[in-house]
Amino acid sequence: MVIPGWLLRHTVTIEAYLGDSAHGPRYADPVTARAFVEEKARTVRTLKGEEVTASTTVYLLPSQDCPPESRVTTHTGRVASVITSALLDGGGLPTPDHREVTLE
Repeated sequence: MVIPGWLLRHTVTIEAYLGDSAHGPRYADPVTARAFVEEKARTVRTLKGEEVTASTTVYLLPSQDCPPESRVTTHTGRVASVITSALLDGGGLPTPDHREVTLE
């Protein structure tokens, strides 16, 4: 079961991180996606295992690509970097499948 569309009441713009170049980070062209944006601080672990505070959690369709270090512009106009991006499938339970993205 996929997260219902009526829950995705916000719009975000995602610039997927492609890696570093000699001139700094490279990003894909911006893509607009439906999302649910929750402005709430919480502690998360980075890919390097460091504990940091995420200020926002974004819920997306499971098919939406949004790797760590991507840039996301929320519906309020705030631009932030992705700390973590996880595909959550409910593990066979009747919960909606979605992608959970935490932002700095």
